[in-house]
Amino acid sequence: MPAAIEIHSLRKVFGEKVAVADLTLTVERGEVFGFLGPNGAGKTTAVKMLLGLIAPTSGEGKLLGLPLGDHLGRERVGFLPEHFRFHDWLTAEEFLRLHGELYRMSSDRLRQRVPELLDLVGLAPHAGKRLRTFSKGMLQRIGLAQALLNDPKLVLLDEPTSGLDPVGRRLVRDIIHDLREGGTTVFLNSHLLSEVEITCDRVAFIKHGVVLRTSILQELVEGELTVEVRARGLTSEVLSGLSRWSPGVRADGEHLSLTLAGEADLPDINRYLVERGVDVYSLSPQNISLEDLFIQIVGTDGGL
Repeated sequence: MPAAIEIHSLRKVFGEKVAVADLTLTVERGEVFGFLGPNGAGKTTAVKMLLGLIAPTSGEGKLLGLPLGDHLGRERVGFLPEHFRFHDWLTAEEFLRLHGELYRMSSDRLRQRVPELLDLVGLAPHAGKRLRTFSKGMLQRIGLAQALLNDPKLVLLDEPTSGLDPVGRRLVRDIIHDLREGGTTVFLNSHLLSEVEITCDRVAFIKHGVVLRTSILQELVEGELTVEVRARGLTSEVLSGLSRWSPGVRADGEHLSLTLAGEADLPDINRYLVERGVDVYSLSPQNISLEDLFIQIVGTDGGL
């Protein structure tokens, strides 16, 4: 089967502003894919191009094997935007029925599907309440139900847990897990890196509309280590020699920090320090967090 998302050299320019410079990306069927980058990185513009809401200045892409903007492809896509304005005079049930009719779903299917989704997102007791009475978290949930209404093959979620409490975030994680188990592809943009770390199979780091790195998340997080060393006798010559194992060596008095690709070099590093007369008091390896990786890859000139 063709990939869920496949885009090549996608570019979008608004006047003199380059929103997306050169975006190339492939998302396979059935995976949960994290799309990460600082504010202004071009993530929202990229999603709008994927959905056919805006046309790219140049480049090409396919969604579920069909060209971007093809209505047959969009019929099989669900979308929850970060900033939504729903019809607040409708009840939750009416809102889902309206969107189901826009999908040309049959009345019989809607009678079954709407209660299922309200129950799935924990809003069954509020089916008859108007959306204007909903909290932000409840609106987030009804938006998620709307995104799943058409049994999509691809779901794009933009900050799906931003307004949710821990219980709500757990519910969304469980829904994403079930979607993956059912073969649905999930494209996730989230500022909550802890949620991404728990949920995603692969991630892409984007900056200025260009993908800097794409990796399997487990390999990315479990492969790299930060090593904290407490030692006495660290000379500039010793520190310079450590660069053979780590490109990022930071020292402050008796405290030394290194970033390594894995554990294999730890015995050699310890031996190197001792042989050069360094007194090593402790050597503590820790798996690097996604937040630290984000800063390493994307940099600090712009927050999430």
